[in-house]
Amino acid sequence: MYQTSQKLQNWLDKYLNFEKLPQKNIFWLDTMEYFCEQFNHPEIFAPAIHVAGSKGKGSVSAMISSIIDATGKNVGLYTSPHILDFFERIASPHRFFDESVYRKAADDMISKIESLDPNELPGKRPITWFELVTLYGMLCFREEKVDYAVYEVGLGGRLDATNVITPKVSVITPIELEHTEFLGDTVEKIAYEKGGIIKKNVPVVIARQQETVKDVFRKIAAEKSADIKFVDEVVDRIECGYENGYMKVEIESKLFKRPIQTKMKLLGEVQAQNAALAAIAVKTAMPKIKERDIEIGLAAAFLPGRFETVNLERTFALQTMILDSAHTYNSEKYTMDTFEKLYGGKKDATLLFGCAADKNVEKIAPLFKNHFSDIFLTKPGNIKASDLKAMEKAFRDAGLSFESDEDFEKIIRAAVKKAALKKSPLLITGSFYLVSEVKKLLNV
Repeated sequence: MYQTSQKLQNWLDKYLNFEKLPQKNIFWLDTMEYFCEQFNHPEIFAPAIHVAGSKGKGSVSAMISSIIDATGKNVGLYTSPHILDFFERIASPHRFFDESVYRKAADDMISKIESLDPNELPGKRPITWFELVTLYGMLCFREEKVDYAVYEVGLGGRLDATNVITPKVSVITPIELEHTEFLGDTVEKIAYEKGGIIKKNVPVVIARQQETVKDVFRKIAAEKSADIKFVDEVVDRIECGYENGYMKVEIESKLFKRPIQTKMKLLGEVQAQNAALAAIAVKTAMPKIKERDIEIGLAAAFLPGRFETVNLERTFALQTMILDSAHTYNSEKYTMDTFEKLYGGKKDATLLFGCAADKNVEKIAPLFKNHFSDIFLTKPGNIKASDLKAMEKAFRDAGLSFESDEDFEKIIRAAVKKAALKKSPLLITGSFYLVSEVKKLLNV
């Protein structure tokens, strides 16, 4: 698949990529609608589930696809970003598609797009990278003949390229302040953008939110005649605990014939909340699904870089390395809550942190106090713009001492060496891109 991936990525790199170069005023839906017409509507090939939100939408998408997979259905999962392999974005929950699927879809897309007259594009606007990747995901799903497709929103919702689909159920994870320059400077404004995925007469399942955010969603749902369920209003109980590296989860709701009981690879109380959201969403889309299939699917769900624990004892004499792509205040808070529950007795732990320039590092840095005897700061690779000076100031203002260098490979090695010498856990967090660089460098 390497040749197909490289050919496709080289071709895609000619187009405007928000992930690498964020810009305002590059979001619209009419180009995607035009593409869907040109390619005979791949967006309606299979019933879909659409997932938006500020945090947890990748995990929830993975859980939903894994639950449907457990019923024996062939599922396509569209998610972003990828950690190591571009095709992580477009695959089944537990496997890649056959190489022929990726190759055929790529050849068809490139040939057709290059034959289009730019003057016929809506508004004669430039084609964006994410539009093409989204279109490619739809073409792959059609080529693979999936029974179901799960789409994770890229940014926002209302004008996101994925929002050309009409799903069986819309799903919205918790809302918080993020990407404020693009989505709005209040959680209510951001909720309005996320709520743009709510479709007419299509049910929507929503995670626990503050009341003003709930009001935004209630208003949109009423306008669209969409049945709305808030998880905290339909779930009676969620309990979780840890056992031998797994998390035991129990979810009780009148929507299920009995409580859902499972052991998950994805760790942390927030993942238990995500599991409840995913379970309710699939139950809404597939009312006859068996509780056992939900349990099997949640147990199998996995997503790289979500409190992913790796043992490097044989290669780097490091027993416990945790890779977590949290990059907002609330997600880092959940990460530290989980870290405290699992490793709280070891105050000599090591932290490697790096985040993009647009993250609220001033608020995040104090979360790491009293947990780490050694802290390393760096930029999260070369793809995302980063401000190491701002990171240093935030950690200094939080009363934290650290070692810092823009050479992320040098800092990664230094953090691994220090943790191995101390025989202490190493937490790596702050960015998907930092997690990716660690995995590439250490061959994890």
